Amino acid sequence: MEAIKAVFEAKKLEGKPALVTFITAGYPRKHDTVSILLAMEAGGADIIEVGVPFSDPIADGPVIQEANNVALENEVDYMIVLEQVKEARMKGLNAPILLMGYYNPILAYGEDKAIEEARAAGANGFIIVDLPPEEGINFRKKCTRACLSYIPLIAPSTSPHRIRFLASIADSFLYVVSKMGTTGSSIHGSMNSALPDLISRVREYTTLPLAVGFGVATRAHFDVAMDAGADGIVIGSRLVAVIKQASKDEMSKAVEDYCREISLKGLDPPTQSRPSSTSTKLPPNLTLVNGHCSIPPRRFLPKPRRMNGQYISPCSSCLPRRFGEFGGQYVPESMFDAMNQLEEAHDAMIHDPSFWEEFESLSGFMNRPSKLYFAEKLTEYANGAQIWLKREDMVHTGSHNINNAIAQILLARRIGKKRIIAETGSGQHGIATASVCARFSMDCVIYMGAEDVQRQALSVLQMKMFGAKVVVVDSGSRALKDAVNEAMRDCVTNLATTYFLVGSCFGPHPFPTMVRDYQRVIGREIKWQMNDVKGKLPDVVVACVGGGSNAIGAFYDFIPEKNVRLIGVEGGGEGLKGERHSAPLSKGEPGVLHGVRTYILQSNKGQISNTHTIGAGLNYPVVSPEHSWLKDSGRAKYVTATDEEALRAFRLCTQLEGIIPALESSHAVWEGIRLAQTLSKENDLVICLSGRGDKDVEYISELLKGSWADRLDWHI
Repeated sequence: MEAIKAVFEAKKLEGKPALVTFITAGYPRKHDTVSILLAMEAGGADIIEVGVPFSDPIADGPVIQEANNVALENEVDYMIVLEQVKEARMKGLNAPILLMGYYNPILAYGEDKAIEEARAAGANGFIIVDLPPEEGINFRKKCTRACLSYIPLIAPSTSPHRIRFLASIADSFLYVVSKMGTTGSSIHGSMNSALPDLISRVREYTTLPLAVGFGVATRAHFDVAMDAGADGIVIGSRLVAVIKQASKDEMSKAVEDYCREISLKGLDPPTQSRPSSTSTKLPPNLTLVNGHCSIPPRRFLPKPRRMNGQYISPCSSCLPRRFGEFGGQYVPESMFDAMNQLEEAHDAMIHDPSFWEEFESLSGFMNRPSKLYFAEKLTEYANGAQIWLKREDMVHTGSHNINNAIAQILLARRIGKKRIIAETGSGQHGIATASVCARFSMDCVIYMGAEDVQRQALSVLQMKMFGAKVVVVDSGSRALKDAVNEAMRDCVTNLATTYFLVGSCFGPHPFPTMVRDYQRVIGREIKWQMNDVKGKLPDVVVACVGGGSNAIGAFYDFIPEKNVRLIGVEGGGEGLKGERHSAPLSKGEPGVLHGVRTYILQSNKGQISNTHTIGAGLNYPVVSPEHSWLKDSGRAKYVTATDEEALRAFRLCTQLEGIIPALESSHAVWEGIRLAQTLSKENDLVICLSGRGDKDVEYISELLKGSWADRLDWHI
């Protein structure tokens, strides 16, 4: 920490900004890192950021994404990064080093161990992109005790109130993100013309140095940032590009030459008198307790509202940031204020009777309420509990996703957003989003993994027919996880105009709670429908779980009903003994991805695992934080169904009931039948049939041309 302060003091006396450089450790080869670090310092770098590789760097552009992927292929992890820092120190590197990256690898390594070993290796601090101070209170305390700096980030979207708070907790400098979006720069690009104003706004609240990053590629860019008042200027993506373009033998020289070109080391570069600022008091509703922020909770006075003849519990709108230890807002700074504004907008909307009136007025469009159907033939086959199907497959666009899509499009209209983006795996959320965008004349962009595009061709065609643009994601595992990554990057880049219509109960607060509130119509209807036909509650509710939206919608109103068993069914893929499954609740560990702390499928190094399941909508390594809480509390039980079991359930439902279920829903059908066989005929078991299977028919027909036909004894 003190070394960082000393650099900025020295540069201030020289009248020059500090050059802060970045490289992903382990790129392009594991053994290149130390020589690159030394070359940076030789070329005039004053502070060096060393990137800790992560599989899913959502705030980074293509250049640094590629560097992360290469480093991971080179088997570089946090421990190796520290070894490289230590080696660089032994070889004479003097510049302060900041470890920059994402939280999950550090969480997996262990916070205490990660911080202590970083200090011992010679690091001077951390920049953790997705660990805002509110989520990193303990981490920040530990850094302070170890005399390591914790660097807050400030974005163009950061409000004055929050700038003031971030300035109050900074200990060495603040990192100012010069533009919205992901990392990246071009020698042909230009700096944000609003940068002087952004720096001026931050200077109202702090005397600490300000380092500007994002978009700097040339000395001309450097000069623009210097003239705008920056005390430090960060260059990352351009350096990665320089390394990529250099031959292996000339790599270090190319780095040193480029850094000299920027720093003008050995020449007499222009100087600038560094502006000063005045310190400021904290806002009246924000105080520091033991050196850390304390923000009073919002106070809600909710009133119950009627919907479909039912009163909605006011506690559903309290929007908890946590479900036990799960949940939170692990987001880049550029998204933080936007998430809080979204929370306020959602809270205001669900307390507004006109919203519910408008929502209910669209029941005809949605085809709600969906029917509760007695599955006579499946019940006869199971010879146990009475099996009921909650027919979400019969609502408009063929899945439960329409409930959430309608509610969120109404919210987007209320806050003035006209461009809608969404992610999809099975295609059902994409179709629902495209449909409501067509209905309300909104621009629509759907991100979908290349593998899913291939096997869900009918869904892609439907989205396009509604007028949506489908963006094929060819990175990573080319599945839902990667579609979410790209959608989040789009959201960060276009925050002012764009609404991210999240399709499931994942993501940072308030998304998990919002989607649950919009999907709980499923459980409310099950309650009154079962009461109408049987005069009682069901004994069991079963639903498939990917991100978890249809399941939490079906479960939520039954959580207080202790006599109702709640069973979630994950994608077991080829079985839990191997790695080809999609079962974070069954085989995952707590971690952080896509803005939320929850159960995640990951390696022991904190890298996100690829997943596999025959149901594309379940093919996701992250699950709703509320499901994680229900699992740990014991209120719900989570099991798996394999690909084979899902296909067998698909066939049973199709040929016995004449109903073609989605492959995702087929997982729940399998477990529902299996469980019904263990229960008495007096019991009632409801399966949430979350979607129809038209989208899967062509895919299954292709499977049945191969070994699956004999395996299932199903020849068509």
